[in-house]
Amino acid sequence: MIKRIILILLCTSSIFSILKAQQYPRVIIPGDYADPTIMRDGDDYYMTHSPFYYAPGFLIWHSQNLMNWEPVVRVMPEYEGSAMAPDLLKYKGRFYIYFPSAGTNWVIWADHIKGPWSKPVDLKVKGIDPGHIVGEDGKRYLYVNEGEVIQLTDDGLATMGEKKKVYKGWQYPKKWNTECMCLESPKLLFKDGYYYLTSAEGGTAGPATSHMAVVARAKSVNGPWENSPYNPLIHTYSDTDNWWSKGHGTLIDDVNGNWWIVYHAYAKGYHTLGRQTLIEPIEWTKDGWPRPKATTTPIIPKKNIPNGMPLSDNFDHKELGLQWTFWKENAAKAVSIENQSLLISAKGTSPADGRLLLTTATDKNYETQVEIKPGKGNTAGLILFYNEKAYAGVLSDGKQITVYKNAEEKIGLPAKFSNTFFLKIQNRGNSCTFLASRDGKTWTTLAANVDVSSMNHNKYHGFYALRIGLISAGKGVASFKQFRYKNAIPAEHDMSAYLMVYHKDETHGLYMALSDDGYSFTDVNKGKPVIAGDTIADQKGIRDPHIYRGPDGAFYLAMTDLHVFAKRDGLRDTEWERDPKVYGWGNNRGLVLMKSWDLINWTHTNLRLNEVSAQFNEIGCAWAPETIYDEVRGKLMIYFTMRYRNGPNQLYYAYVNDDFNRLESTPELLFQYPDEKIAAIDGDITKIGDRYHLFYVSHDGTPGIKQAVSDKINGDYYYDPRWYDPESKACEAPTVWKRIGEDKWVLMYDVYGITPSNFGFSETSDFVNIKDIGHFNEGVMKTTNFTSPKHGAVVHLTSEEAETLRNYWEHRENKTKTKANKNN
Repeated sequence: MIKRIILILLCTSSIFSILKAQQYPRVIIPGDYADPTIMRDGDDYYMTHSPFYYAPGFLIWHSQNLMNWEPVVRVMPEYEGSAMAPDLLKYKGRFYIYFPSAGTNWVIWADHIKGPWSKPVDLKVKGIDPGHIVGEDGKRYLYVNEGEVIQLTDDGLATMGEKKKVYKGWQYPKKWNTECMCLESPKLLFKDGYYYLTSAEGGTAGPATSHMAVVARAKSVNGPWENSPYNPLIHTYSDTDNWWSKGHGTLIDDVNGNWWIVYHAYAKGYHTLGRQTLIEPIEWTKDGWPRPKATTTPIIPKKNIPNGMPLSDNFDHKELGLQWTFWKENAAKAVSIENQSLLISAKGTSPADGRLLLTTATDKNYETQVEIKPGKGNTAGLILFYNEKAYAGVLSDGKQITVYKNAEEKIGLPAKFSNTFFLKIQNRGNSCTFLASRDGKTWTTLAANVDVSSMNHNKYHGFYALRIGLISAGKGVASFKQFRYKNAIPAEHDMSAYLMVYHKDETHGLYMALSDDGYSFTDVNKGKPVIAGDTIADQKGIRDPHIYRGPDGAFYLAMTDLHVFAKRDGLRDTEWERDPKVYGWGNNRGLVLMKSWDLINWTHTNLRLNEVSAQFNEIGCAWAPETIYDEVRGKLMIYFTMRYRNGPNQLYYAYVNDDFNRLESTPELLFQYPDEKIAAIDGDITKIGDRYHLFYVSHDGTPGIKQAVSDKINGDYYYDPRWYDPESKACEAPTVWKRIGEDKWVLMYDVYGITPSNFGFSETSDFVNIKDIGHFNEGVMKTTNFTSPKHGAVVHLTSEEAETLRNYWEHRENKTKTKANKNN
């Protein structure tokens, strides 16, 4: 018994430790789940969202800790119009959902959360976003937008009297950038003698700073209402925030007596995913007002609730799974499941009017595929669908392929497969690749770099999201098998190759080398640059390349904008950009930032720190940038070497946007060497467990590698005087990379004090004991077709990524040879 108690205490302590570290706001339901309405029924919490035109409507979710949510049931098979902004509640043992649609408000009810639910009852009252409350007189009332309220009958299924306006809203500052006042989303509760009204203002989309949630209170449901001095309760204040258009909130208490607000927001840069459901804790002030706080006591649920809804489907059940909805119809009678095949009867001729079965994407980087067999006269496909004017994807009848890049642009191709085929969509940050296959193993690219980023509400309205769709058009029936959806960000177990980036002094260009085993590296372009420095850098040369795979799966490449031989090569009249007596050796003020999803097509930005802020006009250098993800801030962090004028070099950091083209914060000091007169350069951060290991170059004598460790990513690094490189000559540019599938890390560095320069390598499993494994081609580490690399970095690749990159450069070389032969 004692052992069991100890085990429970240890598990509970572990849970509290994990939850204590969580940061808010937190996504609790990713993907398009807008206008959340939440209620508590004892230990259970239930939530639903706007279904719009997706049918069947109102998917109800269940939780016991407010963090893990499982789908339970879709409760409304058919309804008129676009249903939105519901209010879910329980009153005297009965569940109700009030919602607006088709120009009026409706209610459905059930005696059990799983139903059966009634058909919609028309309340015959205009307005949107209804909110139910029981007044001080014991009567039931329904609020709608614009601060209006109307009494309900005792059964809640009809209205009494006329609407009246009782609340004007909270006046936000006139200089705020919003869509409109748009007072809506009234959600009410009674607490400590007051009725609290949480409303939305500012519009629901448009600029990042549009939406908000505001609070007022009154002694009566009819007012007068007093606005909170802490308004707005929820708001996006800047477009640097990770979440845009935060608003439409509901306050909810938990079994511990703590309070939360649940609301929706767009992930920055990903309006295509729709508005996602977020949560953050709330505290009540001494004067009785809610306001956000950083942490709270976690809920320990009585039972484990599975989290989320798997989207993949083998169609091995009798009915459609909860992940599926139709568009502007409930066509349940038009589908059937037989022998692990989904059969969909056709209608229409294109994605604009065909029969659609849709599911909600939840990731910024995902992959989806399905096996298709169109029947006679049928055309079927896999698409991304926003509405009738915004979609992209592939349809085929087995003979002809139609690729839609958007509703206005389509391409016809001959089908090179039989009547049964596979289609795949890779959506990497709103850039899509469409592929087809005979067998689901060997794929042919039909279209690449299809931009779907504009397929969202801000252009096409409607408040929807870009959903994955199976389509059956024309005549007859289409058969679908093995529908697959996955987050396409690879984990370590998906990796099987290494990519090294480096530069050379001779060219000041970017080089890439691949390795399948992490020991022998081969340059992909036969020892020639893959990107010439004079094509991307202000100083016509790059140095110190660093590559990082971000949390979205994209590759982030950061480099120094500097050419140290520009005068020699006729690119500059002076040795340096500015006077070296004032600004020092190699002075520059720029970085080159590039982003790619495939290592071939790159976005490109020249970031000049003197243009970020006037305080950086007098910096002497900006060198060796590296990128890492700050899990606490939820942002990419770039860190680099910088000095003021000819002073000592130090390590700085700043946050950078996901597009990797501008800083979102002012650079701050990352690490201070104990002797502030000593230069510290070339920082490289690796997270191991809960600690951050910063390897850097100290110029405290012969330059070499030291390490500092911290519990946080952006400061408080503890100085360790030990030298971690085994070299007798000067070295720099430390970078740490992991051997795939092993608890072993490689410390790689540039031994520039020898001629010719070379990379040195050490290995560690604990970051204390370091084993020297030599230099390139002087030990276990080998190069096959290049020498004298400078300042490198390594990232893991999947076999597909490595093969794609290798084939691309082999194909380019063959094209170059063919062209040269023709010219000769």
